[in-house]
Amino acid sequence: MNKGYLFILTTAFLFGTMETALKFFGSLFHPIQITVLRFFIGGFMLLPLARAALKTHGAVLTKKDYLFFAKAGFIGVFVSMIFYQLAVVYGKAAVSGVLFSCNPIFVAVWAHFLLHETIDRYVISSLVLSAVGILSIVNPFHFRGTYLSVILIMLAAVTFGLYSVMGRPACQRLGGVTVTSYSFIFGAAELLVLVLLGRTAPIGHLLTSAGLSVFADVPLLETLTPSHLPALCYIAFAVTGAGYASYFMAIELTNPLTASLAFFIKPILATFFAAMFLGETVMPNMLVGVGLILIGSLTNLYPKLKAK
Repeated sequence: MNKGYLFILTTAFLFGTMETALKFFGSLFHPIQITVLRFFIGGFMLLPLARAALKTHGAVLTKKDYLFFAKAGFIGVFVSMIFYQLAVVYGKAAVSGVLFSCNPIFVAVWAHFLLHETIDRYVISSLVLSAVGILSIVNPFHFRGTYLSVILIMLAAVTFGLYSVMGRPACQRLGGVTVTSYSFIFGAAELLVLVLLGRTAPIGHLLTSAGLSVFADVPLLETLTPSHLPALCYIAFAVTGAGYASYFMAIELTNPLTASLAFFIKPILATFFAAMFLGETVMPNMLVGVGLILIGSLTNLYPKLKAK
């Protein structure tokens, strides 16, 4: 088998376990704590690949690039991944995994407004199918979950779509792994600043008064013990670091279109692992929703597949 396809399967497996792992080990970590740690670790793990990509592109980072990484990190980690983490905490892992997988649809919408790409009939069909799929999963009349988690995961998907689009020009010049690595590090650093401020009495009290107690008095390393290491290693080193590294290796050995197959496999695996390890019940409407979102994503991808 082509090594590229092994990396695609590895990516799909690691990303497919993400929500289940975060939920399964959720009692060990504060949600903001694990977000800071996993993106710092993941970002630094990608640095060797990022430096290699810079050499390949013959690029040198400038002050403007670092400012962009700070902006991208704010959207992609500080905002999107906080929504994502809290959605997993407050809702079902399977629902979060599947709904977040529809973020490529929002990429198409953001690309239209920011990069002036055309919204054709395929994109519109994709949006409609995905919307029906989301409604099928949420099932407003018989929803077995919290609407807060659904709102949070959709906000995560929308903002991650924005992060993906705003990074495209930089990815073409610096390489996708470079943008991902540095934006992860900058985003985690920005979140760390908020955490440190939230540990001070005045800011902590202000955050709590505003209903944002989740950002107040967040632990960092002081609560970690040797028993936390296996979970931290899997979430940070495997899922976040190795997962993204595997994805970029898949792109190198195949192409971006083929590598994106990992994201079509992810919602299926996310549902399977949540049922197996968390005992989450997979209802028929969930399966219908997964199917519709997958068809919607494939519809969005069809013109590129046809061009190939």
